[in-house]
Amino acid sequence: MLNRSGDGFYRALVPFDSFDDVMQRDLYRPLPEDWIIAVTDVSHSTKAIEQGRYRDVNTAGAAVLAAISNALPDLHLPSTFGGDGASIAAPGARSSVVKDTLGRTAAWAEDVLDLTLRVAVIPVADIRAQHLDVLVARFAPSSNVSYAMFAGGGLAWAERELKEGRYIVPRAPFGVSADLTGLSCRFAPIDTKNGIILSLIVISRDDPAFFAETIQELLQTLRSNDLDLRPLPAEGPLPAMTGDYLDHAIKESRRKMPFATWVAESRRAVLAWVGARSGPPIEGFDEARFRRELVENTDYRKFDDGLRMTVDCSSELANAIGARLEEAQRRGACFFGTHRQKAANLTCYVPSPTRADHVHFVDGASGGYAFAAANLKRNVASFSEDS
Repeated sequence: MLNRSGDGFYRALVPFDSFDDVMQRDLYRPLPEDWIIAVTDVSHSTKAIEQGRYRDVNTAGAAVLAAISNALPDLHLPSTFGGDGASIAAPGARSSVVKDTLGRTAAWAEDVLDLTLRVAVIPVADIRAQHLDVLVARFAPSSNVSYAMFAGGGLAWAERELKEGRYIVPRAPFGVSADLTGLSCRFAPIDTKNGIILSLIVISRDDPAFFAETIQELLQTLRSNDLDLRPLPAEGPLPAMTGDYLDHAIKESRRKMPFATWVAESRRAVLAWVGARSGPPIEGFDEARFRRELVENTDYRKFDDGLRMTVDCSSELANAIGARLEEAQRRGACFFGTHRQKAANLTCYVPSPTRADHVHFVDGASGGYAFAAANLKRNVASFSEDS
């Protein structure tokens, strides 16, 4: 029986391991009534991306999940990464810890990365008062990790409330920071192997059954082609060739590093890159095993009141997907947004490199989910004007 009010709710959900089953509603369970939803996003993320700062934006979004995981290490909480933000559900009894941690994370993002991270914390009861719900399932892309899938419309409503300025959690005072241990951005951008890194968002329009059918057809189209759609090479990505200011910002909570530190970090990165090519285990750390787990564990497909995917595909397949979604949108099944680029970013949360449950969040390297969401918004507005 599920522990519906305590910390064990999410852990008790039985994971499913085929993403083709993501639309099966019987896999989802409603969050307990006394839980909360925390939603975050980077304000004016489009401007930051246009300035070439998408890795900064991704880091701020992933920092939310790392900070909460470190603040509540005894809990296994449902969460999702959205590129320029993240969402997480938690028992209401931990609300004060969640708010304090997210306020600290917002302070770090602004003071160190010069990004405004907006935060809202909303009771599930308030969402249900809107005749919506937050339903959760667990998808296990490997035997090592699972990721939360969300349905019911409640998470999307919570995100709209955040953008309207309601339920806002203020940032912590200047200089206060969250514990971001395990958060890492040490991999170089990952070039496409098939031609296109496609960021894709699809949401329901009018008919939930029609929408579910559309998603199933889309997943079948993706599955039936012969390409490896994972946006990572089979051997895993290579570390960056130079020291990374984002990792330094995570560790030191300051934007710029002294030159001597930069040299030391650059040397470490180069040695890591060389080690990645030669591959022998060093000091008990089996890099080959870690990299296999990294590829298996990466979160490149998800459902959070809509389908989100970052896939490596051919331009022909991207065109076919676009044509299929255009038709589905015209028929009233969905709204969608896509964005094409030539590389992907990887942001990681690795509490321990010797454990197999490290998680990795992938997004397009040149706009990704943020630009796909902007295109989705334009599609919604266009159809609203026509109706």
